Amino acid sequence: MAKTDEKANDTSALGYEQARDELVEVVRRLEAGGTSLEESLALWERGEELAKVCRRWLEGARARLDAALAESGTEEAEGADAGERAGDTGADGA
Repeated sequence: MAKTDEKANDTSALGYEQARDELVEVVRRLEAGGTSLEESLALWERGEELAKVCRRWLEGARARLDAALAESGTEEAEGADAGERAGDTGADGA
């Protein structure tokens, strides 16, 4: 049980792919059955921790994408405004 507790505490160091792969293995072992109740509970708890790690990574990725898209949209809008102003000036000057 202490080994599982140690693993639960080191999830912050896991990357998304590592956590996902380990979670897949945990699910496979649980679905296969043949484990004791204690081991099944430990696997379940580990799976919950791994799922949280994956969720945090995905939420962070979503936030970064949203920020990049918002920044890109702002830059495009500013570029369009500048283009319209330059076009107006050019039309007046012609």
